[in-house]
Amino acid sequence: MRTTISPAAHAHAAIESPAAEAALHAVQEAWSAAGISWNAEALSHVYTPDAIFFGGRPGHSIGREAIKEYFASYDDMLQSTTLRLVDQQVIEIGTDLYLAQGYGEFSFVLADGNAAKSVSRTTLLIV
Repeated sequence: MRTTISPAAHAHAAIESPAAEAALHAVQEAWSAAGISWNAEALSHVYTPDAIFFGGRPGHSIGREAIKEYFASYDDMLQSTTLRLVDQQVIEIGTDLYLAQGYGEFSFVLADGNAAKSVSRTTLLIV
């Protein structure tokens, strides 16, 4: 099953696959709940223990501990961050297993209190 979740559709309209929408929404909500107080430990638990993560710095992080260290490397720069997943193409590749690709819109509150935004490509394997 293939589902497209556009910014407007994700925010306001019914999605072709309720299960795909629910899975994507759960990731977005868990990530933002952990990011709102910039909690590296909580952010790392959005990912599976064996996850491979490509973030905004060179290289990648393998496993939850490395992912936690990646997020902790931003502790002095960020007060909070929220994530909005947009323009997502979602493919159901197994029972309760989804591959999603699209964009993540990040809204930051920097350590100095200023706001910033960024958009990054995302690829998620949701289990």
